[in-house]
Amino acid sequence: MRLLHLYWPHLLLRLARHRQAACGSFPSGPIILGGRPWDEGMVLDLSPDAGALGVRRGMPLGTAHRLAPEATFVIPDPDADRAAVETALERLTAFSPGVAGAVEPDDPSFGLLEVQLDGLERLWGAEPVLVERIREALAPILPGRPRAGIAGTRFAATLAAALDGVDGTLHGPRRLDGAPGGAPGGVRRAAGFRSIPPGGEAAFLAPLPAELLTPNRDLRARLARFGLRRIGAVAELPRSALVARFGAEGERLHARARGEETDPFRPRRAAERLALVLPLEPAVGELEPLRFLLHRLVAALAEQLLARGGAASRARLRLELDLAFAPVGTPPELAFEQPLPEPTAEAEAIERLLFARLERTPPPAPVGRIELELAGVVPGAGQQLALFVPQAARSGRLGWQLARLVLMFGEDRIRQVELADPEAPLPEARWRWRPSGFGGR
Repeated sequence: MRLLHLYWPHLLLRLARHRQAACGSFPSGPIILGGRPWDEGMVLDLSPDAGALGVRRGMPLGTAHRLAPEATFVIPDPDADRAAVETALERLTAFSPGVAGAVEPDDPSFGLLEVQLDGLERLWGAEPVLVERIREALAPILPGRPRAGIAGTRFAATLAAALDGVDGTLHGPRRLDGAPGGAPGGVRRAAGFRSIPPGGEAAFLAPLPAELLTPNRDLRARLARFGLRRIGAVAELPRSALVARFGAEGERLHARARGEETDPFRPRRAAERLALVLPLEPAVGELEPLRFLLHRLVAALAEQLLARGGAASRARLRLELDLAFAPVGTPPELAFEQPLPEPTAEAEAIERLLFARLERTPPPAPVGRIELELAGVVPGAGQQLALFVPQAARSGRLGWQLARLVLMFGEDRIRQVELADPEAPLPEARWRWRPSGFGGR
């Protein structure tokens, strides 16, 4: 197997800077991304200036503020970050059916995307050509030029993309062998790109620090105490010796050091999206006819969901407006995304929620085209119901009623109670209010 790993260092910070550049200047100096100093969150990303002051990713924001009080704390936008990576993964599927990558901003591997390259040379050209084409395709989506590494295992491909320098320095200017030209073991080098030849993973890994084999600090310290400073030294030991000292993790360390795959590549399963479009001639300006048409679209999509054994967690509705007799300044369309209280394929429940949204925000002009999409499709989960206990319909359950109340009165007026610390000495500290999350956008 040949795997391409694309790595954007500090991708969260890059995305935040790119978003703020469109509406103003981004702050300079030490920057900490994660929220305000008094928030309960953790540091998601940071600038090198903040790292020099002792701030680390995953550290509580309060601790980061004590270490770097002069730093600028930036509030993250996880939805925008997640959407950017999702869009990049969809773009990568045009090059290869096998792609993967973390989309959650708090994932340690956020900023690393994987592409399976087997059998693509005839279609896209040699590896350096393919890498450049992928970089050009992703440039409008993810800011900055990613580092690229190709190898036969995920571990080797990640290091090929992220490391520079035989001492394991990240993103440094030196070459793998420290020399001005060439690379050992047939490794192909270009600007921000390294390709490990098939079977050359062990030779590439041998001079690198042994601490890269595991993120566990205790295991790193034990490797250092045994004098195992380089990955090659770990690979030369008998596997049984490492298992005797480190248990099952010792077997994984030995396999990684020898260039063997320990974490098989699992391609990302593309999210299912069901959409229908209905042109209207003539345009419809009343809500009741719109509800009838919305019922047709929801019923058709819900039937497809049931046939696939799936359930949707979000609904997107887009109305194109007929501006022939509309006032000047009327927007050409009305679009919104409505989260559902739970994944469902029941047409009646989805229709009621969408129509409640339309009643709250009626179209400012007659509608000439309706587009409905059910997104966030997951396998439908069954539920065991009691035989002798009356069951409420889905539309009568608390979550759906709460969602309709939010659409009726506004998200700022509806809150939910969440247990914070049931054993807190003060009663008011045992719970807190939290937003309902059903307002949509």
